[in-house]
Amino acid sequence: MGLSKTQRKLRIRRRIRKVSSGTAVKPRLSVFRSNSEIYAQVIDDVNGVTLVSASSRDKDIAKVKGNKTEIAALVGKTIAEKSVKAGLEKVAFDRGGNLYHGRVKSLADGAREAGLKF
Repeated sequence: MGLSKTQRKLRIRRRIRKVSSGTAVKPRLSVFRSNSEIYAQVIDDVNGVTLVSASSRDKDIAKVKGNKTEIAALVGKTIAEKSVKAGLEKVAFDRGGNLYHGRVKSLADGAREAGLKF
């Protein structure tokens, strides 16, 4: 019997976190995707602090009509704008065990468009 979907995702997440760690200079852009929402945080793992966050539940984004992929791109753009305003341009991307396509890829592309480098 193989691994369940959640066990597989957790294994991938742990493998990513082994090599990717955020610092104050180059924090980690962590993505969490639920069935209906998407969340992004810029994290400094050395101090254990979330520097910037954005999600599809934020008031300005929740008003926007569109499919989940379009909203994910908007979340990416928002997190990038907040990060640049906070003086963070380079980040390490952490897809959180999700495959890099669909909403996760859309969020990453939106963040790159708005000036985030990873």
